[in-house]
Amino acid sequence: MSNFSRKKKTILFLAANPKNSTVLRLDEEVQEISDALQRSKKRDKFQLEKEATVTPTDMRRAVLDYNPQIVHFSGHGAGEDGLALEDETGLIKLVSVQALAALFEVFMDQIECVVLNACYSEVQANAIVRHIPYVIGMNKAVGDNAAREFAVGFYDALGAGKSIEFAYKLGCVSISMAGIPEELTPVLKKKSDFSDAPVSDILEESSPAVANARSLPSSPVPLLNLDNPEGSVSLDCQLYIDRPPIESHCYQTILKPGALIRVKAPHHMGNTSLLQRILHHATEQGHQTTYLNFQSADASFLTNIDELLQWFCRDITNGLNLEDRVADYWKQGMGSKQKCSNYFQRYLLTTITSPLTLGLDEVDQVFQHPEVAQEFFGLLRAWHEKGKNEPAWQKLRLVISHSKEVYIPLNINQSPFNVGLPIELPEFNHQQINELVQRHQLNWSKSEIDQLIGMVDGHPYLLRKALYEIACGLLNLEQFLQIAPTEEGIYGDHLRHHLFNLTADPNLEAAMKQVIASSHPVQLEANLAFKLRSLGLVELRGNDVIPLCNLYRLYFKDRLGVN
Repeated sequence: MSNFSRKKKTILFLAANPKNSTVLRLDEEVQEISDALQRSKKRDKFQLEKEATVTPTDMRRAVLDYNPQIVHFSGHGAGEDGLALEDETGLIKLVSVQALAALFEVFMDQIECVVLNACYSEVQANAIVRHIPYVIGMNKAVGDNAAREFAVGFYDALGAGKSIEFAYKLGCVSISMAGIPEELTPVLKKKSDFSDAPVSDILEESSPAVANARSLPSSPVPLLNLDNPEGSVSLDCQLYIDRPPIESHCYQTILKPGALIRVKAPHHMGNTSLLQRILHHATEQGHQTTYLNFQSADASFLTNIDELLQWFCRDITNGLNLEDRVADYWKQGMGSKQKCSNYFQRYLLTTITSPLTLGLDEVDQVFQHPEVAQEFFGLLRAWHEKGKNEPAWQKLRLVISHSKEVYIPLNINQSPFNVGLPIELPEFNHQQINELVQRHQLNWSKSEIDQLIGMVDGHPYLLRKALYEIACGLLNLEQFLQIAPTEEGIYGDHLRHHLFNLTADPNLEAAMKQVIASSHPVQLEANLAFKLRSLGLVELRGNDVIPLCNLYRLYFKDRLGVN
């Protein structure tokens, strides 16, 4: 007979929140479970026992001492690395999947159900369910609020005398009714559905595929092993946040013959990260791709159109792993642009049978030399026009990224900056910021997230920098808010760089002072407004501007002596 038929069942609540992990509100969770049981009709059928700051020894002894029928763990999960318990000093102690499965195998005759209310705990659930009738895990990261909602719904149902399967479903419904889009994160495993396969086999099967997931499950962000937020976000990093519908538009456009995409945003807004993902998508669709950053060009190349185009052709040839034949084509007695066009049409686009997608990053470097810029960008526009009708040029796709406004006087019919798909990257919105916070495994309240936004708004780099430092335990939110707008804080180098740019241009400095001094949007000369926007210091509001975020207002108010 099942132990679940006993008159009184013991629920053992085990909590672990190591000092060097994200703070969770586990006290609230166990209190809400207690309240759910107390208000239930069958409250006399359950005994709730609690153990906090659990070490591996504490966990083993608690299961032995309390003889529970239901074991509920709340804390951090690390996928195949196990669950995060605590060591004797209160720091993270990972307990492997195999060890957890072995523990519950010993107590298989008494335990009916195990609830693992921790991120990425489906891996552990698949191993433990070989021995326990019912096990609930999470197939991806689960937010603190969602975890608590599930627990309350689950124990409301058990307290009403319902089955474990019914309670699981009600827990998921509870998440959904709370307006949290994580109702598919909890997964119920039943022993009857599993064979007696070794734990190692189950580990191999459990991780990638999640049956009811709304999106592909992402790997857990390793505890205290986050990518440093400097530079672009690597393709395999889980911290890249989509800004719909931008990515899908770019992915669709780059597949069209002769496509041109131009990405514009201030530095640190994600231009390069998006460009690299467009190239990656093109590669997956069978394109030949190569990435060219104009910051890598020698300064002398940028002042001479002939040298610039030779460098351009050589760098692309090298990126495609083809033989360098630039010298052969430059022997011809014609202009530099014609030589470059011939090199592409008669060599590169002929040699390559698939579409060729070029990612041209930091083309701002060319803006500093207006005469060269007119020639170079006029050539790109000419290629784009040829791509509308000529089969050879239809194979060429261009993605152009820049951070500054185009001040150079380009002929409207010779500029690539008024054709193609224009993409101007915005700051993150509230939903995207919430997602970024969760991916850093920070289970913050709305108030905490609002405080972060109040300092840095939706600026991708500023957000990632703050969340990285806090998630790694290098400082807390209160400390961050106190020192962020100072050179002592984590943005010291970033702020000094902007200060140098402003003070190097008296007109720009005066314009920024005017913006900082006003509590309302300010109208500036168009040239100055666009320059400040290109630096990423202000946000446009119609024809007026305001500081991009409070961080800049506070810092420059002090450093520029604005009363």
